[in-house]
Amino acid sequence: MTTMEIILPLTGALLGFLAAYYIVNKVVLKKRKEEILKEARIEGENIKKEKIFQAKEKFLQLKSEHEQFINEKNNQILQIENKIKQKELITNQQASEIAKKQKEIDSIKTHLSAQMEIINKKSEEYDRLKQEVIEKIENIAGMTAAEAKAQLVQTMKDEAKTQAMSYINDVMDEARLTASKEAKRIVINTIQRTAPETAIENAVTVFNIESDEIKGRIIGREGRNIHALEAATGVEIVVDDTPEAILLSAFDPVRREVARLALHQLVTDGRIHPARIEEVVAKVQKQLENEIMDTGKRTCIDLGVHGLHIELVKLIGRMKYRSSYGQNLLQHSREVANICATMASELGLNPKAAKRAGLLHDIGKVSDEDPELPHAILGMKLAEKYKEKPEICNAIGAHHEEVEMISLISPLVLVGDAISGARPGARREVIESYIKRLKDMENIALSYPGVTKTYAIQAGRELRVIVGSEQVSDQEAENLSIEIAKKIQDEMVYPGQVKITVIRETRSVSFAK
Repeated sequence: MTTMEIILPLTGALLGFLAAYYIVNKVVLKKRKEEILKEARIEGENIKKEKIFQAKEKFLQLKSEHEQFINEKNNQILQIENKIKQKELITNQQASEIAKKQKEIDSIKTHLSAQMEIINKKSEEYDRLKQEVIEKIENIAGMTAAEAKAQLVQTMKDEAKTQAMSYINDVMDEARLTASKEAKRIVINTIQRTAPETAIENAVTVFNIESDEIKGRIIGREGRNIHALEAATGVEIVVDDTPEAILLSAFDPVRREVARLALHQLVTDGRIHPARIEEVVAKVQKQLENEIMDTGKRTCIDLGVHGLHIELVKLIGRMKYRSSYGQNLLQHSREVANICATMASELGLNPKAAKRAGLLHDIGKVSDEDPELPHAILGMKLAEKYKEKPEICNAIGAHHEEVEMISLISPLVLVGDAISGARPGARREVIESYIKRLKDMENIALSYPGVTKTYAIQAGRELRVIVGSEQVSDQEAENLSIEIAKKIQDEMVYPGQVKITVIRETRSVSFAK
């Protein structure tokens, strides 16, 4: 057999098998498709029935809830209707009662009208009788009622005025006597309770050294060291024949203190040359700033003054290195603070506020801002800048009467400052110049016509001028005080202020024989 004879039967068999497979597969797929469609229809019907059932249940539930809501609203409406009916019933009852009351009021009005008519008739009759009586009295007295009334009123006025003036004079005399005694008692007690040291500050500081050999090292070759120290500190350094001592001379106490501390460190260290001097001076200045701050804080703690701005605390610390007429400014401010607190306690005022104002009253003297302003005004502006209370600011600005006093603390600070500065030993002054200043003050007043006597009192803080009543009138006496004050202000130099009091009195003298 040939190959073709074998291939042809196999090919025919294969084609027959494929045709049979295709026919059978098509019939099976058609049958399977019909079964799937039937199952899908059945499942769709089931889902449809289930959804319809769920929708019916949801509808019934919503219907039940809606009926329940409607029932609740109906019940609320019924309750409101019942309340309205009750209120209508009460309103009707009240209206009925009001109608009854109105009838009673109308009846009372009618009765009152009748009574008023009777009263008017009686009043008219009374006025007629009164007028007849007045006319008869006027005929008898010979004057009208208005004239008699005016005469009586004038007599009563004169008597009341006389009694009132007498009473006022008695009260004023008693008040003056009592006020004078009470003021003296408070001031004396305050001065007795405040016993500070006398003034010892000056413009020279003595720096002690162990031997004269150190003087040469401080001077340096050709004076280089001492010149460098003077240039760095602004202090005049006096090296003379005084054994074991060097004088530091400067008006500014801070500069003297910087020079003293710098010299102490240089002598202790042993290295003294211009570069080292500048380094030590710069270091000492920083240390002194810290010490100033510590001094201010300790002062506030000692006096119980809290809540101050840090810049005010720094200014208080700087007071330690300032003096006024030889009186240390910090000691003076502490003294004024204690005096003000004592007087405030005696007078029933706030001692803490008075002490605060007394401590801060001279901060304008240590500030570098606006040096052309008076120190009281500058201190007031600084206090305002750092949020101090208005009464404290006014007390600072008014302690030399340069602004108007608006609080009771202000006069306390003025008096405390005067007491601290005027007490014996508070401010150092050469006795000859002190006496000369008082004498010059008296001579200025004596140079005016009509002045008979002059007395400088209160350590030169007050000048009393006695004038003759024949030569000087009251108005001239007032003008004279202004002129003397202006002349003293223009021609003299003095601490604080001077009060000019011109006294004019009239004396009538006669003799009984």
